Amino acid sequence: MAFNIKKRGKLTYYYHGDHPVLSALVTEELPDGDLKISFAGLTGGYSAKGVLNLDELVSMEPEQEIPLVFKSWEAWLKEAGICDSLKDIDFIEIHAFGCQPKSPNPLVDPLGYAAELERLRKAYAEAYRSFFRDYLPDNGVPARFTVHLVDVPDKAASYEFYGTALYQKSLQKQG
Repeated sequence: MAFNIKKRGKLTYYYHGDHPVLSALVTEELPDGDLKISFAGLTGGYSAKGVLNLDELVSMEPEQEIPLVFKSWEAWLKEAGICDSLKDIDFIEIHAFGCQPKSPNPLVDPLGYAAELERLRKAYAEAYRSFFRDYLPDNGVPARFTVHLVDVPDKAASYEFYGTALYQKSLQKQG
């Protein structure tokens, strides 16, 4: 499905549908022609389910879900005609809102819940670290990274996060 595009001054909005709630991408053209890119938030619940075509998500698995969000963003960059790869951009910041574990129930199994919480903290850190290390080894890592353990509107989600990046046109001409 192609993006609808609305340009307003230095900003360009990329969205789906006639009356969107949010844009998937918003770019800001900087004076030197570079683009500052804001990526809409995605979740690991229904968002990852759609990408993976899974019937249901059994548990929160950051090592599978985190790369899917980045791959979704990469697909959006291609669909918008900005660039073909995340390797062409540099992330400035990522804001992540990690959810509390869906199970076990903390009232019924407090030790199991604490163990799952610890597993998720480690798994998220490794999933982000691995993605940047393995997929974007020549790029820098975001300067700001925030995690809050809260719930999000997508009840199947394990997290929601959004990002800001820079497409530096001068770097593309060097290759």
